[in-house]
Amino acid sequence: MAPTSEPKNNRFTQQELPAWRPILTPAWVAGILFSIGVLFIPLGVVCMMASNSVVEVSRRYDNEPACAAGFFPTAAEQANKFSDNGTGTTCTLSITVPERMKAPVYVYYELDNFYQNHRRYVKSRSDPQLAGGDTADSFCEPQLNKASGVEGEGEVKVNPCGLIAWTFFNDSYAFSVDGAPVAVSERGIAWPSDVEHKFGAYKPSHFNDVPATRGGGVITGNVQDDEHFIVWMRTAALSNFRKLWGKIETDIEAGTVITIQVANRYNTYKFDGAKHIVLSTTSWLGGKNDFLGIAYLAIGCLCVAFGLVFVYFTFYPPRRQGDVANLSWNK
Repeated sequence: MAPTSEPKNNRFTQQELPAWRPILTPAWVAGILFSIGVLFIPLGVVCMMASNSVVEVSRRYDNEPACAAGFFPTAAEQANKFSDNGTGTTCTLSITVPERMKAPVYVYYELDNFYQNHRRYVKSRSDPQLAGGDTADSFCEPQLNKASGVEGEGEVKVNPCGLIAWTFFNDSYAFSVDGAPVAVSERGIAWPSDVEHKFGAYKPSHFNDVPATRGGGVITGNVQDDEHFIVWMRTAALSNFRKLWGKIETDIEAGTVITIQVANRYNTYKFDGAKHIVLSTTSWLGGKNDFLGIAYLAIGCLCVAFGLVFVYFTFYPPRRQGDVANLSWNK
């Protein structure tokens, strides 16, 4: 008998084994939709309550006259939106706390219109070099090498290299209440896995050391010890983002006026960006974000609404429904 690829004639190969074949009648669909609505609406309410329990206060400062005045000392720098020495300005802001903020109070800086998610920007780094290796990836271009400034020496390697490191955010803040300084912890703000495994204990070299070509901040000490830099190197997914700058480990009472001394150095004027300082508490769900609660409520309400539609069709069907007893597998 010639070989054949025909399957064996049994119930398994012929797909005749017993199976559950649900019939989605309007009543069944209505029940499923109501069940989803009953589950999602309370979840949405809980998420909204968690988000509303977060106390948050924010202040934009790059457009404040005291912060913006003098950022570009000369007319030429103003025309090019570029500061030759990068010293920036110093200004003072005041923030009034609307409700009691329980410790820890997280201090964030927020940047708008900064595309850390650009493909070329995200790739412009060398992870082996950041971990302490001697080699650097070509992905770091155009911030891989730089002129040494010494005649006859040619170019030297930038370490850490790449656009992400070169644009390191370098504004700083000092907080006080009624003239008394408020301690802000700048340790423990980066992911422990990043500090322990992704960044080495080495000193940077040829990194943002020339004011005229500096893109942002400098690193003092070892790379592994600068948690502000480590936080910055974890790129954001959207063009408007926040990054953790520090933590206030004491409660702040309602009505407290916090004075913030801002060192406004980072140039967001070049790309029409914006800078905010944000103080926020957290809940078990994280920071203040109404999206999850609104999404649960919206989906739950839609399911209930569509469930009512199917209830209507259960009692007032548009046509006579067939008898499931006449299906072949029920005979």
